[in-house]
Amino acid sequence: MASTTASLDLPVPPERVWQLIGGFDALPDWLPYITESVAAEGGRVRHLRNEDGGVIVERLVAFDDAARSYSYAILDAPFPVTDYLSTLTVREVPGRSGASHVEWSGTFTPTDVSEDEAVALFHGIYADGLAALRNTLEG
Repeated sequence: MASTTASLDLPVPPERVWQLIGGFDALPDWLPYITESVAAEGGRVRHLRNEDGGVIVERLVAFDDAARSYSYAILDAPFPVTDYLSTLTVREVPGRSGASHVEWSGTFTPTDVSEDEAVALFHGIYADGLAALRNTLEG
């Protein structure tokens, strides 16, 4: 099983960051390459459409509003991996009042690509997503 993590510190209070990204159906609000999210099964499943028209279906597997964290699994996507589980978390930066540390991590099993290729794919998605989050919050 492979894994990767991207993180970012922001000069924004964690509550404000979580208000933007904490909803499982909120990706289009801050992630430009996700153009649509349709909730199903009482909000536990999201059907995402990316800017190329591709569809990704994900299931919420854990949600902790107090800890500002949720985890999800991919049910269907055009990615060369199986057993995908990802977590998005917002924490306070120790010693920096009003600053947030955002972490996006995932584990997965590569299929038809090398581990390095799969890690590079998801690390790029996470890093680009966090850069988009920064732009949304600072823009």
